[in-house]
Amino acid sequence: MEVVQLLFEGVWAALQPLNLGLAFLGVVIGLFVGAMPGLGSVNGVAILLPFTFVIQQVTGSVSSPMIFLAAIYYGAMYGGAISSITLGIPGASTAVATTFDGRPMALQGNADRALVIAAVASFVGGTISNILFTGAAPLLASVALRFGNPEVFALMLLAFATFVGLGGDDIPKTIVSICFGLIMSAVGFDIISGAPRLLLFDSTEWFSRGIQFLVLAIGVYGIGEMLWTIRSSRNTIKMTSAQISMKRIVRALLWFRSCWKGTLIGSFLGFFVGILPAAGATPGALMAYGVTKMVSPRRRHFGSGEVDGIAAPESANNAASTGAMLPMMTLGIPGSPTTAVLLAGMVIWGLQPGPLLFTDNPEFVWPLIGSFYISNVIAVVVNLACIPLFLRVLRMPFSILSSLIFVLSVVGTYAAYQNMYDVWLMMFFGIGAFLLRILDYPLAPAVLAIVLGPIAEPTLRQSLLLSDGSWMIFIERPIAGPITICAIILLLLPLAGLLWRLRRRA
Repeated sequence: MEVVQLLFEGVWAALQPLNLGLAFLGVVIGLFVGAMPGLGSVNGVAILLPFTFVIQQVTGSVSSPMIFLAAIYYGAMYGGAISSITLGIPGASTAVATTFDGRPMALQGNADRALVIAAVASFVGGTISNILFTGAAPLLASVALRFGNPEVFALMLLAFATFVGLGGDDIPKTIVSICFGLIMSAVGFDIISGAPRLLLFDSTEWFSRGIQFLVLAIGVYGIGEMLWTIRSSRNTIKMTSAQISMKRIVRALLWFRSCWKGTLIGSFLGFFVGILPAAGATPGALMAYGVTKMVSPRRRHFGSGEVDGIAAPESANNAASTGAMLPMMTLGIPGSPTTAVLLAGMVIWGLQPGPLLFTDNPEFVWPLIGSFYISNVIAVVVNLACIPLFLRVLRMPFSILSSLIFVLSVVGTYAAYQNMYDVWLMMFFGIGAFLLRILDYPLAPAVLAIVLGPIAEPTLRQSLLLSDGSWMIFIERPIAGPITICAIILLLLPLAGLLWRLRRRA
């Protein structure tokens, strides 16, 4: 009951006019930042962090600046789906999985339905994660603290096991795609010895920083999809169907009932992955998509506009954004790159993140938690109200839209890294993705492997160093063991299904 009372006091503090205005402003800025290719919650929070010192001087409160930045974080999670659905370009890496089914649904003339499902799923994911955050923070923090390198690698192995089903029935091509993604993730310098690997012409000027994921995502889902659409339409001017009315929005809200399973999977899985240090919302969204596809009776329809394929990653990335705040506040360990920036801000404001934060600074903690609920409501209302504005993008002829996609891809890539080398690399990946689609290779497993490769490799090598090279460390540990066994079973299921089909044909 004490927690409930503190929560109500925090919500009341967040509803004060100044804090409410900051939350609304932060959500609107976050929607814009999340929808712009190349930007994202990290960029938005980092750019506006200096502005929070002015807010602190005006309000005299340490919670008001954090409420503003947390609202930007929330809005960016919602905004990433906008460009993923309307343009086929993920606004941030957290929205890559939304592109898989969101863009096909928009091309079918159901962009309003896709945007409504994304908004409502985000709201549900954010609400569930807020409740879990409020009620189970100490317990979940202690569980996350027990995750060492073997447990994190076991979780990554489970994620790769779910990816095998993303490439359809062509398992060999899917495995090739995953291996290609892992090779791309290894480009750069060795994490232990510091030796260069896979550098072009043995020159540290090329690929020395590795391959940035956003460069790959914009190239594959911006340039690559644009070239594929032009090829499919045979250079004819294509008007994307986009209609909007209150009747269609209400109908889309009713359609949300059919994707409750993907929403729940994304909400709980996203929150759990979010509390793991250095995981963040992107792996959570991708894992939620893979798991939802594996348990769905309509798994063959994923990738062609399936509602669960939108609801699962959108609920997951919002849940993970709240989950990532948990280790930051209770342990002082950022759960994502964005919370790392927020952690720096808290230290600058004179706060000490850790187990004593809840007892020493309740005037900061509970208004912030209350703002999570308020920002979540503001975000879904603003998002639904702006759907007609988002759909105006789809009413443009494709000849204009393709030029806009190209410009946004180039500008977004340059704005993110301010390096022409990354722009050319983005173009290279776009052309490569277009050629792979012609050869009928699935792109999603490669993209996902690049996301998780930098997490899986160091945890694998450090685990083997810890066990003197024994692989049994992934089986014997109480948490890593069950996760590893589940991953092995999921990896063998497609092979068993293939052998069963071959036997039936024989």
